[in-house]
Amino acid sequence: MYETLRPLLFRLDPETAHHLTLALLKWGGDIAPTREMLRAMFCVDDARLHVNAFGLQFKNPVGLAAGYDKNGIAARGLAALGFGHIEIGTVTRLPQMGNEKPRVWRVPEAHALVNRMGFPNAGVDKLNVPRVDARIGVNIGKGKDTPLENAADEYVTLLRAVRAHADYIAINVSSPNTHNLRALQTREWTEPLLKEIADARDALSPRVPVLVKIAPDLSFDEIDGIVDAARDVNFDGIIATNTTISREGLPDYAKNFAGGMSGEPLRARATQIIHHICETTRGEFPIIGVGGIRDANSALEKLGAGATLIQIFTGLVYGGPRLVKEINQALLREPFRERKFVFTPT
Repeated sequence: MYETLRPLLFRLDPETAHHLTLALLKWGGDIAPTREMLRAMFCVDDARLHVNAFGLQFKNPVGLAAGYDKNGIAARGLAALGFGHIEIGTVTRLPQMGNEKPRVWRVPEAHALVNRMGFPNAGVDKLNVPRVDARIGVNIGKGKDTPLENAADEYVTLLRAVRAHADYIAINVSSPNTHNLRALQTREWTEPLLKEIADARDALSPRVPVLVKIAPDLSFDEIDGIVDAARDVNFDGIIATNTTISREGLPDYAKNFAGGMSGEPLRARATQIIHHICETTRGEFPIIGVGGIRDANSALEKLGAGATLIQIFTGLVYGGPRLVKEINQALLREPFRERKFVFTPT
C-alpha cells in the first residue's frame, strides 16, 4: 500500500507530505476498527522480542525517533504500526514556529533527508499523549531564545512538566538546527547541565529514566567526556546519534541544503559510535541506536554493535510502515542478543 502511495506523497513538498501522513495516522489511531486493522497488519507480538532497558520492559527493540510526531498527536496510530517505543518531540517550554520554510529536503538517491526544522512544536503546556501499547519517550530541548546560562533551568522545568507523559525522557543537546545548542555537549557545559537534570530527576517520584542524545560529529574524546559525565551523575543511557552536519555521501546538488542530514550516509558513523560507547563502557550503559536504519540488516548491525534499542525515522519515510514488521520478524530469526559486531571503516 505504501509503495503505491509513496510516489504521490513524494510529489508533495516533504513537510506537507509529512503533515498529511501524520494526520492519516492520527485518524487511523483514533478510530478503534482502523487501529485494530493496522495492528493486525503490522504488529509482531512475541515474548522473544522483549527487551529490558533502564528499568523498563519494551515489547520489542524497534522505536520511532524524535521529530516524527513533535506533539504526540498520532501516538495511537504510530503504536498500531508495531513500534516498541515512540519518542515524542522535541518539545520546548514555549511554542516555537521553527525555522523558515523550506526546511526539509529529500535526497532519494542517497536514501537521506536534510532538515533544519528548529524544534517547531506547540510547547510543553499543549503536550497531551494518550496511553498506548508502546513505551513513550519525550525528547526535550532548549528554546531558541534561551541563553546557554539558563539552559539547565529550562531543561529541569521541562523534565518536571513532561514526566507525567513519559516512560523515559531524552535530553536533546545535539540538534544542529538551534543556534548554540551543540555547545551544551562541551565539557564546560555538559557536566553541570547533566548534574542539575539528574538532581531534579532524583527528586521526583516515581523516578523516570533520563537519557542524553548526542551528535555524530563529535570526536571519540568528546563522546567519552559526555558518556563519563552522564554515568557520573547516574543518567540512564545515551541516544546515538542525532543528525549530522557532514555532507559525505550526498550528491552535489544536495550539499548546500542547510541543516542536519539523516539516513543511509549516516549509517556507518552512527554504528561506529555505538560500538565505541559499548566497548568503552563494557556494555554497561544502555544505548539507543539511531542513524541509517533502512532494513533488517542495518537494524541488526546496530544491535550487534551494542545498541539495546534502536530507532528509525528516515527509513520509515522511504520504506513505509512495513519496515517495523520486517525488522521484528528478522529479529525472531536472528539471535540478535548474541551477535558479534566487527566495524569495517568505509
